[in-house]
Amino acid sequence: MATYLSIESLSVSYGTACVLERVSLGVERGEMIALLGSSGCGKTTLLRAIAGFVSPSEGTIRVGGEDITGLPPEKRGTAMMFQSYALWPHMNVAGNIGYGLKMRGWDKGAIAQRVEEMLTLLQLSGFAQRPVTQLSGGQRQRVALGRALAVDPRLLLLDEPMSNLDYKVRLELRHELRALQRRIGITAVYVTHDREEALTLADRIAVIDAGRVVQVGAPEEIFHRPESAFVAGFMGADNALDLVRTDDGLLVAAGADTPTDARMRAHFRSDAARLAAAPERLTSDTLVLNGVVSQSVYVGQGYRYRVRADGADVWVNASERYAEGTAACVVVPRTALLLFPGPSGLRVLT
Repeated sequence: MATYLSIESLSVSYGTACVLERVSLGVERGEMIALLGSSGCGKTTLLRAIAGFVSPSEGTIRVGGEDITGLPPEKRGTAMMFQSYALWPHMNVAGNIGYGLKMRGWDKGAIAQRVEEMLTLLQLSGFAQRPVTQLSGGQRQRVALGRALAVDPRLLLLDEPMSNLDYKVRLELRHELRALQRRIGITAVYVTHDREEALTLADRIAVIDAGRVVQVGAPEEIFHRPESAFVAGFMGADNALDLVRTDDGLLVAAGADTPTDARMRAHFRSDAARLAAAPERLTSDTLVLNGVVSQSVYVGQGYRYRVRADGADVWVNASERYAEGTAACVVVPRTALLLFPGPSGLRVLT
């Protein structure tokens, strides 16, 4: 498939601060891509630049081959769904959904028909005359989505639209939104700082750090094969240790006197390790860290432990109960380690 949304070498600055630095990204027609990153990384700025609310200092944005970089927001054929939903509180559901159509000069009959189509699509039939102030958070989110979709946009842009919802409602609406996007085939760009949300919703994920796209790929690729220590940590492999390879090929914790160029940074997930009460023998297949349980947290399906080992704090999940202060060792399979040389951040093949 040809690239539908093409962003080429896009830079945005606020005064002297560079927020986006030569960002390039392609989105296929009918694809949903998630812009994932921490607060302040530039993901919302990129979304707003696509929408036309932010002017880039350099670079181009094309949709369907048309250069829209210099067009005002209303000429771009995009629709944006904001975090706050931005619904008109004095209007009912039908008035909010049909607002964009009214601004485009549609007649009342056509607006009413389109609004009814959106209500049916979003499972809100019978809500047309309901004041939006009497809706739940999930229902407001659907109304905001209906308003965005009613104008038949070329691109649907979503700026953390579920961040204000309860966890249970978020889970339900994720699946509904994903099914709806696939059914209608709209091209969508979704901003989030929640990796679970990105993994659930997106065809591909673009991880952004400090104004740059640092990795783009399918959810499985980003999760299992991060290309940098930053991506590994952001995707949940938040245990990080400096290791060194011994002459016989074993991996051990680096000491204070280990030269920097001999160190490698190892990331692993807490659920990939296990906790053992007695010290275990180090083998070429495992990393063994001896330490003491410093914190115990019950998480429902078991326990989450902070273990102070080899001068670092390591988190590990276990079903067994260990008292704080207990000597224990963390055992990590070699295959669960994501290894990176410290300064470069590039992946080391194991």
